[in-house]
Amino acid sequence: MRKLEVFFDYACPYCLKGHEYLMELLPEYSGIEVIWNSCEAHPRPEVYGRYSDLCVQGLLYALEQGADLTVFNERMYKAALKDKIDIESPEALAEYFKDMFDPAAFCEALKSGKYEKAVLEANDYAYEKSGVWFVPSYRMEGHKLDAAGGVGVTRAQLEEFLKS
Repeated sequence: MRKLEVFFDYACPYCLKGHEYLMELLPEYSGIEVIWNSCEAHPRPEVYGRYSDLCVQGLLYALEQGADLTVFNERMYKAALKDKIDIESPEALAEYFKDMFDPAAFCEALKSGKYEKAVLEANDYAYEKSGVWFVPSYRMEGHKLDAAGGVGVTRAQLEEFLKS
């Protein structure tokens, strides 16, 4: 089984497009296991739009709860980019995911600070250890595919990367 690391930010429209391409292509590559590495394209204190640190924390909570990450990722992208809920509000995220998680427990987990260190470590892993410049970014068996800033990746680029 080949392992594909995917680095992404839920608040990034280029990541959503890359995610859609990946979901279209993955059924053709059954020997690939996806490792989801959510990180912040613009970590605090950088001034840029909405911060996505609670989204990353939500993914960590979903992992702990044994949630289907494909479903979770689809929903979080929808929350951030399509439904445009307040992704900086634990209460708004808890309400949005109430059919997946106990809202009070999810909200408390996001407010508690339990995952803050893990978010910093995820950002460090992406940018310092894995050499990510722009998201989405992909790593597999020593090969990498990075998005172009302000452009993302094309379906053809991702398909060629998965074939290699």
